[in-house]
Amino acid sequence: MNGIAHTLRALHDGERALERDLRATAERHRTDHEVHHVASDLARWSRRHSALLAETGRHYGLDLDGPKDDPSPGALAALREKAADALGRRPGAGLLLLQDLCDLHLAASRNSLHWEMLAQAAQVTRDERLLDLAGDCHPRTLRQMRWTNTLIEELSPQLLTSA
Repeated sequence: MNGIAHTLRALHDGERALERDLRATAERHRTDHEVHHVASDLARWSRRHSALLAETGRHYGLDLDGPKDDPSPGALAALREKAADALGRRPGAGLLLLQDLCDLHLAASRNSLHWEMLAQAAQVTRDERLLDLAGDCHPRTLRQMRWTNTLIEELSPQLLTSA
């Protein structure tokens, strides 16, 4: 496997992991409507990225899975909702949100670095397919990073200094 294929695989795995973590954060903090809705929207971006990476990967000899089916609501979803409601009333919920945002930011940052590496390799090799892919997806990854960073900046002062 060459470096480009390796980077495509790392990005694919990273985007799938970020989608999963964004969905888990959205569910865990369901009582915070902004976090719930924005994290759900951002998860859809990562889902799209992993689908595009799977499609592009075929041109480089990779067999990457597409995104998994949307999780269906059921008993597990109802249990998660009840847990989120209970967690939303606990005093430590803010610190848990802060930790989730830190983890999401680090995951998005790792993906951003891979997008940048892929774009640089595409420029050197004049690979228009990879340039288009990176040009399409990387800006959304940067927006995922900005969202987590903005919330961390807004929430940290109060959460880290309150008794």
